[in-house]
Amino acid sequence: MIRSFLGGRLLVVIVCVQLAFAAGIAAALGSGLLTMVSSVSGVILISFAGSLIVLAFLVAVKGIRAHHTERSRARNAYDLIETVAHTSQEWLWEVDQDGVFLFSSRASKALLGYEPSELIGRPCRMVIDLDELASARQSVAATMDPSGARWNGVVVICRHRNGAPVWMEVDGRARPSGTGFAGTSRAVPAHSARALLKERITDRVEATLRGRVILTAFQPIYELAGGTIIGVEALARFPSEDGKGPEHWFNEASTVGLGGELEFAALESALEAAGRLPSRLYVALNLSPETCLDPRLPGFLEKSALADDRIVLELTENLAVDEYAPLMAALAPLRRRGLRIAVDDAGSGFASMRHILQLRPDIVKLDRTLIAGIDNDQAQQALGKAMVEFARQIGATIVAEGIETRDELASVTRLGMNAGQGYFLGRPTIRPAEWETWGNLPRSGSDETADAR
Repeated sequence: MIRSFLGGRLLVVIVCVQLAFAAGIAAALGSGLLTMVSSVSGVILISFAGSLIVLAFLVAVKGIRAHHTERSRARNAYDLIETVAHTSQEWLWEVDQDGVFLFSSRASKALLGYEPSELIGRPCRMVIDLDELASARQSVAATMDPSGARWNGVVVICRHRNGAPVWMEVDGRARPSGTGFAGTSRAVPAHSARALLKERITDRVEATLRGRVILTAFQPIYELAGGTIIGVEALARFPSEDGKGPEHWFNEASTVGLGGELEFAALESALEAAGRLPSRLYVALNLSPETCLDPRLPGFLEKSALADDRIVLELTENLAVDEYAPLMAALAPLRRRGLRIAVDDAGSGFASMRHILQLRPDIVKLDRTLIAGIDNDQAQQALGKAMVEFARQIGATIVAEGIETRDELASVTRLGMNAGQGYFLGRPTIRPAEWETWGNLPRSGSDETADAR
């Protein structure tokens, strides 16, 4: 368009020159050289000048028409681009070298919940987590064409305004200026997203299993009447940049059929780390009912350096048990060897009383939701007292979980609960040097609830 415009200006200049040339001839003729008009050379000169003027005029007209045609074509192309940007279900976007949005089509509203105006001028981390962005950059680098300017089919997980994950397939290229990128993104069909998610989870869990990078944190459990430490609970810790906890890891692993493998890996880590604990302490190990039914479990525990009477298997209460008979049959030989059974998080899930009645555990661990604020709630105190009596009737001991204030500690002790654990008594730690500092039950400290659980 610019070239056509400059060409039109040049033609105008040529026309002006020709007119000036003709005017000069006319002036010369009018100054007394009229005799030239009758001469053949004069006629030829005038005719030649006139022809040049007409030719220049025609060229100028043609150039102006071409200029208008190109402008019209450019306008049509721009309108077409605008139509695509506003109506396409694919999201068109552009970012600078710092990842700040320079452009966003209207599809961002349907796909991510953001209007284009809300994204332009804002960093792309609004719609994609930093760890996912780093992973996407690695995928882009791996799929770049030989020129290093384009890529196709990179799958990323973006984040909807409401926090939900949005799987997208992205094509893009480097901006002509060499700074930043532009591209298009489209939603991945639900069935494809499920398959991709399963693949990612499988890869992550298998990498964790291969690398044996699971750590174990121990949290102390105190006998409340005497104030001495009697055991610890083993808690798995996974390397994670996204801040997701162990429960998330185990849930994801279960969705791809690797829940048992991950539990066994965490169990191996816990048993190995437990060798550094004082021999007077028992070790509570969290296991799902499914893993308790795994025929590998008895042999796995036999290889442990821990004495059988120091091992407590905590069955997560909020997991369903379809048939109790097989589970009880699997646990019976372990209990005969001296292993004890605990029901974890009692009261937090479904059918908790039936769970306890069927399993007849040695230890009943009351969930934090039953302990929080018990010092100020008479109904919770009545329930706690009833659980103490119930446990006494079935020959079990009560452990109050999640004690986080001095007043909560005083209340559960007054109600006759046997043992307790929580941030007020001791936080989970992976450091052996801190395990050695655990002493008698703390009787003073902050009344404030811990920031995290």
